[in-house]
Amino acid sequence: MVIRIRENILKIRERIENAALHTGRRGEDVRLVAVTKTRSVEEMLEVCRCRVDALGENRVQEALSKISSWPADNGVPWHLIGHLQSNKARKAIEAFRCIQSVDSSSLARNLQNICSPIGRTLEVMAEVNIGDDANKFGVLAKDLPALVETILSECPSLSLSGFMTILPMGLDESAARTLFAGLRDLRNAMEIRSGRSFRELSMGMSGDFEFAVMEGSTMVRIGSAIFGERNY
Repeated sequence: MVIRIRENILKIRERIENAALHTGRRGEDVRLVAVTKTRSVEEMLEVCRCRVDALGENRVQEALSKISSWPADNGVPWHLIGHLQSNKARKAIEAFRCIQSVDSSSLARNLQNICSPIGRTLEVMAEVNIGDDANKFGVLAKDLPALVETILSECPSLSLSGFMTILPMGLDESAARTLFAGLRDLRNAMEIRSGRSFRELSMGMSGDFEFAVMEGSTMVRIGSAIFGERNY
């Protein structure tokens, strides 16, 4: 298992580098988030030894159960990449360095109300349902300006670093790249509209991360290509 994880990460880094070169970028400009849903603490520690940039968990409760046995000297940041229910927001703030899945103004305000009294500044991303997929969470593109405005004007404890998306299943390269480019263009429009810089585009998973890198992704979220298929 240890050797396989290390080899897989090396292959992924090489694929990121090759995809980045297609558009005149550097592979080192793209951060690798290991998606650790259902994975053991031992597996997670191994990917940390292989120098991934962050760990991505889908569920607050699962993360908390792992954090209880997590070494205090391991500084790899934890990101929440799954849907966050408002009633779990307080625990999420305790567990995660960044919440990538902020998809409504009400959730943003709830996070603000928790962070403000304790003096916490929390990195967040706005999750965008760029494919308008009824099976996916995320704010629709047409509603993104209102969410960004809420975060910037009403939530000083939230640091909006960029945008995240999950594509519909089964897209070919052309369709996937079109949607990834759509999120990049939305990011650019939000920068012009707000006069702020949003450095992160968290887009691309095991099946499509190379297309995402070609369209400007700064952060890819990889699970099965690192660990193999999940055992539920």
